[in-house]
Amino acid sequence: MTANWYFVMAVSLAASFLISVLLTDVARRAALRWNFLDQPGERKVHSIPVPLMGGVAIWASFYIVILGTFAVLALMSQYGNDWLLSQFDATFGDNGTVKLTGLLAGGLVIFVLGIVDDLKILSPEVKLAGQIIAALVLVVSGMRIEMFIFRNIWISSALTVLWVVTLTNSLNFLDNMDGLAGGVSVIAAFSFFLAVQPYEQYLVRLVLVVFAGAVAGFLYHNLSPARIFMGDAGAMFCGYLLASVAIMGTFHIASTPSPIAVAAPLLALSVPLFDISSVVFIRWRHGESIMKGDKRHFSHRLVKLGMSPRQAVEFIFLVAAVTGLGGALLSRLGQRGVMIVLAQTLGVYLLIVLLMNAGKKNGDNTE
Repeated sequence: MTANWYFVMAVSLAASFLISVLLTDVARRAALRWNFLDQPGERKVHSIPVPLMGGVAIWASFYIVILGTFAVLALMSQYGNDWLLSQFDATFGDNGTVKLTGLLAGGLVIFVLGIVDDLKILSPEVKLAGQIIAALVLVVSGMRIEMFIFRNIWISSALTVLWVVTLTNSLNFLDNMDGLAGGVSVIAAFSFFLAVQPYEQYLVRLVLVVFAGAVAGFLYHNLSPARIFMGDAGAMFCGYLLASVAIMGTFHIASTPSPIAVAAPLLALSVPLFDISSVVFIRWRHGESIMKGDKRHFSHRLVKLGMSPRQAVEFIFLVAAVTGLGGALLSRLGQRGVMIVLAQTLGVYLLIVLLMNAGKKNGDNTE
């Protein structure tokens, strides 16, 4: 059975990547024809208009491959090969089909919200309401964060909504330089893949590889110099999907050597979480709206320290990979090992903060 699943995952990864490469090119041409472009601005790093439909290609590639794969496997189960159905129970427990449907339905809600925002800029309040609705779709389907502690349905539901909304916005915040949000998303997806590898959560890994392939195919067109952007539709969908997979793939595991290992999603997604928390803190400290856009993000501050935009993106990729690998190890470690990895990750970000502060004292206005 394991060999069968790895074959399915390999084929699905290749299919989602190739379909995404093709659909992203189609989306780019359509955006140019319809004048659906991201215009240069004060808070933008690009100097010429860039097509803005990459999120459509990411979303469409993911849904085409994931639904197609499930359809083929379900058809196989009708002829006596029921290993797919057994994995629904292993991954989701009771009502597995309902939970997976909730995941896909919430993804549709967040994608439509992003498309509308790309076409006509929505107010922060409307976007937040839409993100909460998408998170509630997950909650209603039975996907909630419990972490062996939050057994109360209201507490776990509120925590789930907070997690999904935070991650959705953090990837949207991070989408400010060529290839940055997409690259971090792919790194996080493979970090999650390694984190759940010791367990028979094949469906979680299938979702992850299809998602990674869809985003990687878009990255083929988005790495510097970018020929297309993912827009809010793509960035928010990436954040939502990774937040949802964290719930279904790690927060639900009760058999890890140390319960603290549920921190794996925090490490795999530490870059966008660090970015959004630092930006919100700076805006709050200056008495500004936390939803106001600016150039105080992680990547922008690295550029102000002297890096080129491409070097800043590569530096962040390296940080995401190092912290993500640490997160991948947590499920294999005991409590002492988990604490060491968490301390190392904290050390990485403290070094980054020291770097930022050193640049500020040397005369760079990093805020």
